Amino acid sequence: MEKKSKEMAKEQKQDLHKKLRILAAGDIHGDTSLAERLAERAEKEKCDLVILCGDLTMMERSTDNIIGPFAKRKERVLILPGNHETVATADFLAELYGMKNIHGYSVRYKDVGIFGCGGANIGLFQLEEDEIYGLLKKGFEKIKYLNKKIMATHVHPSESKIEKFTDFFPGSPGVKKAIDAFKPDILLCSHVHEAEGIEEKIGNTRVINVGKKGKIIEI
Repeated sequence: MEKKSKEMAKEQKQDLHKKLRILAAGDIHGDTSLAERLAERAEKEKCDLVILCGDLTMMERSTDNIIGPFAKRKERVLILPGNHETVATADFLAELYGMKNIHGYSVRYKDVGIFGCGGANIGLFQLEEDEIYGLLKKGFEKIKYLNKKIMATHVHPSESKIEKFTDFFPGSPGVKKAIDAFKPDILLCSHVHEAEGIEEKIGNTRVINVGKKGKIIEI
């Protein structure tokens, strides 16, 4: 019995230090076939977690079968509202499918802390910059003791390469301030479709515009 307990403890320790495999995507905009493809990819790639970085709908007119394909495959999903849907809509989808909206909140998976803020500084769900920073700070405080951290937002940071791909969607000084203050290992964002797949470093933070095609990351 003692030997079995030691083996179980060893397996749990190994599992804790195994890298977390994540599929991150955004800007689905009510495209159910895209949601299906992303869910299939998460299953095929054996992802531990899916993070959807906002704009799940097109101005809140298309909520059907966006989260369902992931739920059907029993994928763990974290969501954020974008600037095309409100927090209430994201909360509704999260509750309906048993997922979690991390807008202003955080979660821990294995040894990784994940915190987030949805919305943007433009659009249907618009936030002031101090609100964006404050919500990120609120989430960060709960997981700051962890060594590995991921910050997820919809809007991109100001002073980033992503800003150069658009004349219409300004980067967020609130997100940039959070990067400087909290120094997450990774920032996941979307919002600017033309910058899909762009990666850069701000300080030691790896900044990724995950886009609608999605990105597999390990941490």
